[in-house]
Amino acid sequence: MRRILIVGNWKMYLNASQASLLLHRLQERIMIHRDIEVVLAPSMLTLQPLSIQIDRRKFRLAAQNAYFHDEGAFTGEISFTMLRELVHYVIIGHSERRHIFHEDLDMIRDKVAAAVRNDIMPILCVGETKHEREEGETKQVLHDQLMTGLSNLTAGEVGTMVISYEPVWAIGEENIAKPDLIQNSVDYIRAYVRDVFGPKATKNLRVLYGGGVMPESIHGYLDVNGVDGFLVGHESLNYYQFASIVNEARRWQRNKEEQ
Repeated sequence: MRRILIVGNWKMYLNASQASLLLHRLQERIMIHRDIEVVLAPSMLTLQPLSIQIDRRKFRLAAQNAYFHDEGAFTGEISFTMLRELVHYVIIGHSERRHIFHEDLDMIRDKVAAAVRNDIMPILCVGETKHEREEGETKQVLHDQLMTGLSNLTAGEVGTMVISYEPVWAIGEENIAKPDLIQNSVDYIRAYVRDVFGPKATKNLRVLYGGGVMPESIHGYLDVNGVDGFLVGHESLNYYQFASIVNEARRWQRNKEEQ
């Protein structure tokens, strides 16, 4: 049974005391599951205090972003080097970074390489907009994002990282992506990695799905061949919902074990 990875992206919400309270509530409600890894990605401001409070048997921490230079005169930026002792993961190429902050393919490539260089596991987000899907450009968009994002890595490095398929048009509750559409994109992602980096890389690679993830949709998404977990946005800020997502993933595992 494959290990499921569930990442909660808290985005630009919660001050230090609110983040501490949410973590406390999650630690009350989420049990230790050997085959489920839960990662929390709070704001940069709260990473350090949460790193002291967190139960590391249950959770790991992720950064939502970082700058690709290890040090220098870059006022206001945080480097991957500064994060090495705080986090295991970092989210790179999230749709909000691409479309709101205009991070281009080259910058995302450099951030992925910087994360790996500093022994932080990148969670590379890829996915198309509604317009790109309607124009039949999904595979081309995924190809360009994967080709540049992974271009400075070895096969071994790619095999240990995480790629999250995050269709921009499916974010939120209004436009839920159906499993068959997710299957097509996940198949393409894994095929690209296999063709470029070899079968061993794609065997070890973990692929997540992000976009309107709710507790009631967990089983259907985990039934998609090649999906290893979820990047959860808004629902990760609700301790009841996020704990329910983890519990539903565990229930799916038990059902598979009994079959």
